[in-house]
Amino acid sequence: MMAVLFVSQRRAEIPRLHSAFPDVRRINPDQARVMVDSGDRIWLMTDHPDWPALSGMLAAQEAIVVVMSLAPNEAEALKALQAGARGYVHALSPSELLGQVALVTSNQGVWVPAELLSKVVGVAFTSLGGHESLPQESLSALTERERAVALAVAEGRTNKEAARQLDITERTVKAHLGAVFRKLGVRDRMQLVLRLAKQGEKVA
Repeated sequence: MMAVLFVSQRRAEIPRLHSAFPDVRRINPDQARVMVDSGDRIWLMTDHPDWPALSGMLAAQEAIVVVMSLAPNEAEALKALQAGARGYVHALSPSELLGQVALVTSNQGVWVPAELLSKVVGVAFTSLGGHESLPQESLSALTERERAVALAVAEGRTNKEAARQLDITERTVKAHLGAVFRKLGVRDRMQLVLRLAKQGEKVA
């Protein structure tokens, strides 16, 4: 049976998390290393120094990891996703929002607060070194226009901004982006950047 676990070094509990998931149990990082099973839902606080390594280990065990922070920022969000977490959220989010995060991440989705998403996408792409560091084969399945749209989105541009940059309509951007997602097997902008990041690492 799937367990719902709150992993924290310092905090006894998060009341809103308990409200959203009454059966949640608080454990410390050392307990998490031995107690977590495949399919368990882990709400992991960033209140101990090795949380990225712990997130990676739990994700490798096929637990669903959502990282919780009291001071969310794009760099930490990117670190969480690179460490295998499926979500990154403010620790004091309303219980209704935590329920939405659980639903999205349970269905293979990725959750990042809307106000951080474009920044995180841009930071992720910049951390790859931008266009220059991407192996050519990572985008070889795409047409020239699809590649241009994919790169514009990876830089953190909205559909409207990408349309303006490429001198095409917003509807055309959406169509190309849909094709990019299908060809690369991703669901959203963040997964697109993470996919490019993984391919870049393989070639490096």
